Amino acid sequence: MHGCADELDLMLARVKPTTTVFVGDLFTKGPDPGGVFALVEHHLAVLGNHDQRLLEVLSRERPRDEHGRAVVKRLDAASLHWRDWLRARPLFLEVAGWTVVHAGLHPNGRLEDTTKKMALVMRRYPMRNPKAPFWWQQYTGDRKVVYGHDALRGLVRVERDGQPQIIGLDTGCVYGGTLSGYVIENDEIVQVKAARRYWTAT
Repeated sequence: MHGCADELDLMLARVKPTTTVFVGDLFTKGPDPGGVFALVEHHLAVLGNHDQRLLEVLSRERPRDEHGRAVVKRLDAASLHWRDWLRARPLFLEVAGWTVVHAGLHPNGRLEDTTKKMALVMRRYPMRNPKAPFWWQQYTGDRKVVYGHDALRGLVRVERDGQPQIIGLDTGCVYGGTLSGYVIENDEIVQVKAARRYWTAT
């Protein structure tokens, strides 16, 4: 999501879902984090790595950025509300037979073997090896998985016995790509093109 409220609003209007689950990284980088919060506040979401960083900033008594500069003098009521909402986000959700996670699961599919770091930032496994295969290329678990996090890979679909097993949804809306959603009942990918590039990857 990364703050792309207009695109999210269009997607929700198009699909009209009864249950909505977000794969994390909801607010930072994009143009309208407040608009995103208004749209997602009463829906389900897992914690993303950028959400975790935002939560760490909001949880400091005198929040500072990575360079040590004060980012706000004190937290206002809205910031405290965001902080409390983010604190309640889990690493995993089980919805309609699917496991939702921000970055990935241990390739064996076991939640107890999936560390918080894996859930938030893993792309390849083992994580410390930049030439290792992606976790989903090695996946042997029984869980069906929906994840985000990896805009460089774009849309990922892994099938088993002709049925969807893993869906990767990060298609880089904030970088000028698309916002992607997955409708479980129809096995359908729904996409909304970004209005423009909001953030340039470095």
